[in-house]
Amino acid sequence: MAAAAISHLRRGAPRHARALLYLSTRRFSSSSAARVAPLAAVAASARRLLSTSVDSGASSTGESYKPPLFDPFRAASLASSAPPLESPPIEELPDDATPPPEEEPGLPAPEKDPVATTCQHELEGLKAWVETVRSRKESTEEKEAWSLLGRSVVSYCGTAVGTVAANDPSTANQMLNYDQVFIRDFVPSAIAFLLKGEGDIVKNFLLHTLQLQSWEKTVDCYSPGQGLMPASFKVRSIPLDGNSEAFEEVLDPDFGESAIGRVAPVDSGLWWIILLRAYGKITGDYALQERVDVQTGIRLILNLCLSDGFDMFPTLLVTDGSCMIDRRMGIHGHPLEIQSLFYSALRCAREMVSVNDGSNSLIRAINYRLSALSFHIREYYWVDMKKINEIYRYKTEEYSHDAINKFNIYPEQIPSWLADWIPEKGGYLIGNLQPAHMDFRFFSLGNLWAIISSLATQRQAEGILNLIEAKWEDIIANMPLKICYPALEYEEWRIITGSDPKNTPWSYHNACIKMGRRDLAQRAIEVAEKRLSEDKWPEYYDTRTGRFIGKQSRLYQTWTIAGYLSSKMLLDCPELASILICEEDLELLEGCACSVNKSARTKCSRRAARSQVLV
Repeated sequence: MAAAAISHLRRGAPRHARALLYLSTRRFSSSSAARVAPLAAVAASARRLLSTSVDSGASSTGESYKPPLFDPFRAASLASSAPPLESPPIEELPDDATPPPEEEPGLPAPEKDPVATTCQHELEGLKAWVETVRSRKESTEEKEAWSLLGRSVVSYCGTAVGTVAANDPSTANQMLNYDQVFIRDFVPSAIAFLLKGEGDIVKNFLLHTLQLQSWEKTVDCYSPGQGLMPASFKVRSIPLDGNSEAFEEVLDPDFGESAIGRVAPVDSGLWWIILLRAYGKITGDYALQERVDVQTGIRLILNLCLSDGFDMFPTLLVTDGSCMIDRRMGIHGHPLEIQSLFYSALRCAREMVSVNDGSNSLIRAINYRLSALSFHIREYYWVDMKKINEIYRYKTEEYSHDAINKFNIYPEQIPSWLADWIPEKGGYLIGNLQPAHMDFRFFSLGNLWAIISSLATQRQAEGILNLIEAKWEDIIANMPLKICYPALEYEEWRIITGSDPKNTPWSYHNACIKMGRRDLAQRAIEVAEKRLSEDKWPEYYDTRTGRFIGKQSRLYQTWTIAGYLSSKMLLDCPELASILICEEDLELLEGCACSVNKSARTKCSRRAARSQVLV
């Protein structure tokens, strides 16, 4: 449910000569590299053919825009074959110079690249749909939403760079960090702008957040990992050289050292990669992805996520409060939301990473991780009535490579509400999995993004939507969409959340287009549309059925406004959802990370589970 997942949430002349020089300095991979990532090589070739902009720094509207400074620490991660940051000047041809000879008539035209032709047709189709969206008749609620979204735009040096989290006039003196631009919160705004054909603010956002990557901001003298993206940033005016009459604007990022709970964001970098791909697909400006600083930023994020650690699983180990659920919610470990975003970001990055001698190992690592991650989630996170019956009869304390109960799950962990709640037809991906622990709660974003990214199989995706339809009153009710079902209550709520007053039971933390279920998405939007404008676009709703505006809810919340607008446009032009969707990759199903290990002790259970995974 692309629409529901999102709601849960302005060209100078191109420098052709410099672009040609840039491409001529590229060193492309050998035949062995092409075998490693043939799809990435073809995609990179298509991108170069289709690039419509080669401006390496200037904004399309603001001449005051400056490209991100190159961090010397980033240079260490660049391959030796990377192109130079600054290309040498190109000597202009004298006026009397003989132009290059024209091609002789009668010679056969060079064959067209079929992949590039297909990509060109896709780009033209998307641009046509964008024009359709721009010319569609908008409702009164949509016009109000666009006006409010425009008021939330933040400018830096005269250039739009993002939207504030909320613009609630009733809390003007108590904004906390709601007046900042959050990476995760800006994503629905970015999608809305892209669908409307306004891509400049998205490009500026991508470049400026890249400039903020991995600053030496610390919590108690401890620096964040290189490649970390900030959770948010704020535009501040500071005196220029001690002059109280002259000021300059600076971007002040927050990596968690000022946030409530002091938790660094795991999802910011993942969302940044996903948004970068969406921007390229809908605008055709693939030159942005080819920039050295952008390529470096992608690699730094991937290096941070793919680094080895103490964990034994292909999933990302994260702490509570480090993603959209930015308060204690009992998701420490391997929460589904992060795994879905991680998988999606890896899929997107594999399309965008430039193929050269220095990227072969990175692409190989991406492929291995994608293969292992897809199997792990599909096999161990999926539950339906059949799987719950298997868990109910699990044997425990199994010690062997052939153990069925690999994580030593005790059947007593199955909650009493689950047996009567899960429908006969349908299922979902559980919220978390760790040794001796399964979190059976239904988390909406993780499940819906698993559909969008094809982390879930076709059968599982259909099962998730069937469950949402069957349990409509529990998951949707009067206001879509609960982040989590069921809510933590009583003593469990007190212990897990720390008695968080903004996280009381049934309060704050509580893909249809891809699957051809527009009716289900339309139904959900119609429910929300009845109340959002009247309720002043609140941050969240309270009570089991969502009938009360959240007690501590901010009004005119940007993600609410932008999510609504994006959903409406995607429902009218579902073809535009392709900028977010990743289709199933059959090569990932055939490969397995276990195959690189020749140890006799390593046994892969993928073959045994193939009947379920591939259905």
